[in-house]
Amino acid sequence: MKINWGTGIVLSFIGFIAFILFFVVRMSMDDRANHDLVTEEYYKKELSFQKEIDAMEKAKNRPYQVKLIRTDSGMIIQFPEDMTPSKIKGKVSLYRPSNKHLDIDFPISLSNTHLLIPDKRLLDGRWDIDVNWDYEGETYLFRESFTY
Repeated sequence: MKINWGTGIVLSFIGFIAFILFFVVRMSMDDRANHDLVTEEYYKKELSFQKEIDAMEKAKNRPYQVKLIRTDSGMIIQFPEDMTPSKIKGKVSLYRPSNKHLDIDFPISLSNTHLLIPDKRLLDGRWDIDVNWDYEGETYLFRESFTY
């Protein structure tokens, strides 16, 4: 059987489309390609977004700012010096964009103005940190990305 050039082009298109569809179906069914949302309850979090913006503005307008300091023992979160450490309550959330299983949340419990995140808890790579704390009835939020 002889195939002319028109039939060859049509067969080539059909082969290419089949090739692309094979990979689309394979990637959508594969367990290794995990397509998680950034947060589990996206819409509920969206409703509280204005409160986060207000808390971030309060933290930025303070005379002393929260600082992240990298040391050999880990990452130090330096709280504002004008705040009494025992009155600071809240939580620190470390979010790893590449793997949600590495996300860490822990409460803030201070005896001095800094909090140490141990080096063994932080793997190399990009991290997003949220420091959400209450001080004398006011809520503050510090949010930053860093590479460890």
